[in-house]
Amino acid sequence: MRIFGKASRGSAAKSKKSFSGFNLAHVFVRIRTQKSGTGLRARFSDGQSAHFLFVALTMDLLELLDRTLPGLGYELVDVERSNHGKLLRVFIDKPEGISVDDCALVSNHLIRLFQVEGVDYDRLEVSSPGLDRPLRLMKDFQRFVGEKATVRMNMALNGQRNFVGILRGADGEKLNMEIDGALVSLDIADIRKARLIPEI
Repeated sequence: MRIFGKASRGSAAKSKKSFSGFNLAHVFVRIRTQKSGTGLRARFSDGQSAHFLFVALTMDLLELLDRTLPGLGYELVDVERSNHGKLLRVFIDKPEGISVDDCALVSNHLIRLFQVEGVDYDRLEVSSPGLDRPLRLMKDFQRFVGEKATVRMNMALNGQRNFVGILRGADGEKLNMEIDGALVSLDIADIRKARLIPEI
């Protein structure tokens, strides 16, 4: 089940229901904006170099959101760009869970922030992380010790890039996972993507 609200620049979805990252609900608000000119569309037209620009833009956006959201009382879980940067997804959380009102509040704030900072996008979605919450920071791997997760590495380890197992904590620069009864250590800096696997 996925619960969502829609909002435009002048309106915000309203709801009194609240959901955490471990609820079956996945809450998000969509913001549609119209962009003129070439913007990202032109910059992402040259193949491989576009990929590196895409990564750089995403990293800059992560830093911007990491500085901004805690001041509003929210944790940045992850940010994704898709469709050559035209769709921007921001995943947020807080201890008591995320409501549709939270998503609308953050969306409206980010619209103003992105206008000031010159962030180019066509559509913005602000969402709770859901059951399959992304794991991005050292504190994420420490917080969810004992949970099942899937991890994809940038570089293969013994010919393997994808790992599924139980999180057993992070020690220094290493993530420890129990896989088939054995403890495996992975370089956190080399993790491309990691997510919880919900037990349903």
